Amino acid sequence: MLNEQVQKSNRRKLLLLLALMCAPVVISYALYFLDYKPESKHYGDLIPIVKVTGKATNQVDNTILRMKDLHGKWVLVTIDSGHCDEACQQKLYFMRQVRLVQGKQKHRIERLWLINDDVIPDAELVKEYEGTFFAKAQDSEILGFIETKEIQTKHIYLIDPMGNLMMRFPENVDGTKMGHDIKRLLHVSQLEH
Repeated sequence: MLNEQVQKSNRRKLLLLLALMCAPVVISYALYFLDYKPESKHYGDLIPIVKVTGKATNQVDNTILRMKDLHGKWVLVTIDSGHCDEACQQKLYFMRQVRLVQGKQKHRIERLWLINDDVIPDAELVKEYEGTFFAKAQDSEILGFIETKEIQTKHIYLIDPMGNLMMRFPENVDGTKMGHDIKRLLHVSQLEH
């Protein structure tokens, strides 16, 4: 009789152990098939990662700007006409402000305006956003890596320090939320700088 109780006890322990070992697999499959997606903390939209290569002409000093020259830095990118309407100016403003609020970490961020036509930006605008790379990219292969022409001008994009396009911020961006995203990325980034 004592032997039967020991066997039952051992069976229960074995079944409990098997249940505990199988539980993570069963739960993961259940979450997958129920299409469960936890809420994310980021404001920007993660997009399929694309390595951005190519070159453009830096309009400030008429030199060649290669995307590989920006490696090692996080790059905020906007694409617009050289006319730069109100929406374009607002994107440039948010890019500048988001960089400034990073304090000691701002040196890890660059700003890049890819000008998608032949129009040269107004000199006052260039002076106001000094430090931004104003790159004539109308015929550059760089624009081919960044979504479609219809969508390109609506967003601010983010390129990681290895040159990968990885995030875009919503149209009519909220600068505070964008700043929090950048701050979080700079904090968790493990790359040497």
